[in-house]
Amino acid sequence: MTNASPYPAHPSAHPVHPSAHPAYPTAPPVGPFPDPIPQPYHRLDRTTGRHRWWRPLAGTVLLAFAYFVILLVLLALSYGLGTALGAPELPDDGADLGPLGNTAMDLVSIAIALPLVLLATLWPARRRVGTVTSVTGRLRIGWLGRCLLAGLLPILLLTVTSFLLPDDSGDSGTWVGWRSFLTALAVLALLVPLQAAAEEYVFRGWLLQAVGAFVRSPWFAVIPQAVLFAAAHGWGTRWGFLGLLVNGLVAGLLTIRTGGLEAAIALHVLNNLLAFGASAAVVDGLSSDETAADAPWALALTAIVTDLLYAAIVLWFARRHKPQRLSAPTTPPDPRAHPARTA
Repeated sequence: MTNASPYPAHPSAHPVHPSAHPAYPTAPPVGPFPDPIPQPYHRLDRTTGRHRWWRPLAGTVLLAFAYFVILLVLLALSYGLGTALGAPELPDDGADLGPLGNTAMDLVSIAIALPLVLLATLWPARRRVGTVTSVTGRLRIGWLGRCLLAGLLPILLLTVTSFLLPDDSGDSGTWVGWRSFLTALAVLALLVPLQAAAEEYVFRGWLLQAVGAFVRSPWFAVIPQAVLFAAAHGWGTRWGFLGLLVNGLVAGLLTIRTGGLEAAIALHVLNNLLAFGASAAVVDGLSSDETAADAPWALALTAIVTDLLYAAIVLWFARRHKPQRLSAPTTPPDPRAHPARTA
């Protein structure tokens, strides 16, 4: 007869079977969770799970207020600079920095909206900055290059037609000289892309997604920003307003169809470089206060044809190269991977 050992056997002597019930109960992870369903560009505010009805409204108000304050600061700085340089005053009490200087200040005054849109996307929208650029969360350089290539033929058509149309503006059309022209072109090449991109980030970016947070239809998201875009240029002629309205509609629909701002930015940059470049080529051309809103019927119709031709080429490129149109799907969180903590 053997005596039983008073000590328990070594743990390794008895295999441990996993229990069907974990030692600590699990609880579902705490949201908000990203939407697992891919969404088009105008609905990206819905993909984060953080959407609240007040976020797009608060972001729009804060964006407008911050832009107004910074614009006042910029005007004060330009006035101080003009006073220090002994520049004469403009009729609106601003400093006259010359045609090129005034144009540069106008471009900068629009470009400052770009960082404000990015900040509004971070808060109060609570999204990654890149989501206002494209569904991939970044600027697609390759696709931007293709869109710029797509715009060459339409812009060439617009350039040739604008030179053939009669000029009723009263400008002398005197060549400004190579030195002045190249200097102006260097400044424009630096600032125009920033100014054009800023307008696209405001209208086809922030406003398109702010409205798209409440509506599913692309048209209901595109129309309001197009109307505001045309109105922001002032009221000149009804044909000029129509041309800007069509431009806003085309740019907005291309943004949704291609999943990002690249197509709209490319068209805007090429259009503005053409317009400012042509003005810089003649004496006092940059002093003109006319915009696309003041276009006569012939030039406005040509611009509309240009936009539609550009859209057709971009859509053809999109069928061949297939840029990403929808946000990437996400995997819902697994509750089993988040054990609940107990005291």
